[in-house]
Amino acid sequence: MKKVNIAIVGATGMVGRTFLKVLEERDFPFDKLYLFASAKSAGSKLKCKEKEYIVEELKEDSFDRDIDIALFSAGGKISKKFAPIAASKGTIVVDNSSAWRMEKDIPLVVPEVNPQDIRWHKGIIANPNCSTIQAVVALKPLHDKYKIKRIVYSTYQAVSGSGVKGVKDLEEGLKGNNIMKAYPHPIANNCLPHIDVFMDNGYTKEEMKMINETKKILGDYDLKITATTVRVPVFDCHSESVNIEFENPFEIEDVKKLLSNSPGIIVQDDPKNNLYPLATNAKGTDLVYVGRIRRDYSIDNGLNLWIVADNIRKGAATNAVQIAEELLKFF
Repeated sequence: MKKVNIAIVGATGMVGRTFLKVLEERDFPFDKLYLFASAKSAGSKLKCKEKEYIVEELKEDSFDRDIDIALFSAGGKISKKFAPIAASKGTIVVDNSSAWRMEKDIPLVVPEVNPQDIRWHKGIIANPNCSTIQAVVALKPLHDKYKIKRIVYSTYQAVSGSGVKGVKDLEEGLKGNNIMKAYPHPIANNCLPHIDVFMDNGYTKEEMKMINETKKILGDYDLKITATTVRVPVFDCHSESVNIEFENPFEIEDVKKLLSNSPGIIVQDDPKNNLYPLATNAKGTDLVYVGRIRRDYSIDNGLNLWIVADNIRKGAATNAVQIAEELLKFF
């Protein structure tokens, strides 16, 4: 397979460092690797595949060299400014921020779900929201077979989804120091039904991301979706309760078999032996774990799922690297 030149924007951040780890673990075939971050981080050194790389300050001329793919995770403001610059120089950007996700002409991709959408990119490909990614991996095969009518999302999201500040809030809170740098209330011993800002409709931005991104990724804007997203005092991995109403009838055993045979999914569903997905087991992996698979008897054709995944890996870095792996087919 042809080796490409790759760049990471936001290399010193939580997701940026995980990009490096995932590239190494999956033995991504790159020739040259460029690391970019803020002026503050410039000059620092990071390792990948046993080689040390110096972090450069991100500038407007940073892409005036042969870079095939750039993985961005430096926030929406940086992406809005620098992704178009990179794309104009022939670099394909895979962006982890929310800046481009709902733009009509920009693909929003989860490789297990809609890899075909990569084909119509115009230089920028958006990486979905972490909580959306793990949900749609499980929803796609079910939608294809039974046709989803309605989805109710209830999420239990780890503090690592807020970056270093969120982790620090929980670490200090557990010591009795409620520093509240990431959240408006103490996160230790609390569940905060508040992720991102509140919108005029009463939903948070995170909830609207899940609603709108699910429709775009599944290519079905008629889906009825509602969401409540909650930050919980867990360091890593998001957990989700997903209630689904189908148009068509199903058998539970068929659902379990379908999910077990679908890419990127591990079914853990043995209530008698207390086996179901846990954040502690999902941590550090790239898979989506599904369990508590049971019928919702309150409606016709209703199903409940419990879905867990590592939000920094599959929910961010790994999904972006998987997109880059799909892009390799075109070089």
